[in-house]
Amino acid sequence: MTNVERFLDWVDDRLGSAHFVRHALRKAFPDHWSFMLGEINLYVFAVLLATGTFLAFFFRPSATQTVYHGPYRLLDGAHVSHAYASTLDLSFIVNCGLLVRQIHHWAALIFVAGIVTHMGRIFFTAAFRRPREINWILGVLLFWAALFEGFTGYSLPDDLLSGIGLRIAVAVLESVPVLGTWLTFLLIGGVYPTQQLVERLYVVHIYLMPAIIATLIALHLAIVWRQKHAQFPGPGRTEHNVVGSPMFPRYAAKSIALLFAVVAVLGALGALVQINPIWLWGPYEPWRASSPAQPDWYIGWLEGALRMGPAFAAHLWGHTIPSPFWPAVLLPAVLFVGLLIWPWIHAALRRDRTSHQLLDNPRDVPWRTALGVAAFVFALGLTLAGGDDVQARYVHAPITTITVFYRYFCIIGPILGFAIAYALAAELRSRGGVEKAPRVRLRRNLQGGFDEEPLP
Repeated sequence: MTNVERFLDWVDDRLGSAHFVRHALRKAFPDHWSFMLGEINLYVFAVLLATGTFLAFFFRPSATQTVYHGPYRLLDGAHVSHAYASTLDLSFIVNCGLLVRQIHHWAALIFVAGIVTHMGRIFFTAAFRRPREINWILGVLLFWAALFEGFTGYSLPDDLLSGIGLRIAVAVLESVPVLGTWLTFLLIGGVYPTQQLVERLYVVHIYLMPAIIATLIALHLAIVWRQKHAQFPGPGRTEHNVVGSPMFPRYAAKSIALLFAVVAVLGALGALVQINPIWLWGPYEPWRASSPAQPDWYIGWLEGALRMGPAFAAHLWGHTIPSPFWPAVLLPAVLFVGLLIWPWIHAALRRDRTSHQLLDNPRDVPWRTALGVAAFVFALGLTLAGGDDVQARYVHAPITTITVFYRYFCIIGPILGFAIAYALAAELRSRGGVEKAPRVRLRRNLQGGFDEEPLP
């Protein structure tokens, strides 16, 4: 017996891990490509942790002013915060600093995009149904946690764009009736801007939110492992089994290849595609605010809602509810609650509270597919409206005209999207019908998975 075998026996004797490892290596995973979307998010999060740790070694979370004397001559002698100066040093002095900064920023954008895509797959295939309601809730919480984590990271460099974004966020927080002013003082320590804000954002971004996101991911994976994967209907697939590749070696090989691909793509983006060049914006000084400007895409929908929101303030019971409250607080709150309880809304609408291991084809439930398309068109309209100043500059049109256009688009667009998607899905369902799966016999292969053998 080799030393490795003795060590493994020693570990198994104390932890009883052999049975778990043997069972884990034989666990079946569906072969459909869409099930890899969640793994992309997992690997991007790992890249975020690695690059964020590197950046944390060199970033100074302080709003204290200093005079910049560095390699970027256009800002030589300018009064900037230590946070901004350290970000410039990361970009121009620290070896690989700019590369890591850009990889980190691109990874943040792709992380949120991956979550949205993964949730879309779950929505259109009804993977949120019983017994997976808890995992849907975890996904919704993860989506909003990723948005907040991205916004706090985007705000840390204390450049002009991030400062303007923070000022808008503080104004939105102050618009909350009764509690807004108290929450603002509690979170930022006074009237914006404050000396404590960058330090508190740093703690939230580096410690609090990554811990929350990691916990949500761990719970999500644990539940998936316990409940097994849902799967598309097909030969030999029932509500009581999972047909696919064993974890080792076939699925593990695909997963490792996907990891390398994710790291390669993020590395290429960080090296070749510039993003967030804060030296072009300069430090945050309110009187230097300029147009056009827009935030990262995952906050663009909220920016668009603010730009299109009605200039309406209500006065109720001695309190004023200012206009930013409706698009920036009420709308996200409605969306958040609606997403959280969607599995139960869906079950009530379909009068179906049974457990499901087989997924739906999107065409088989036209109204749900159409509803998802309408929601996507609505979010797209809000996001595009968040860059109406950029569009006005390039198409040489008044910004008010573009804003009015998007107001109509966000009403008419979802209705048209619903009607077109419903008609297409219904037509595809009527043409395709319900395909009967051929009769097959499943035979276990040497890798621990199953092969399908047709029956006469």
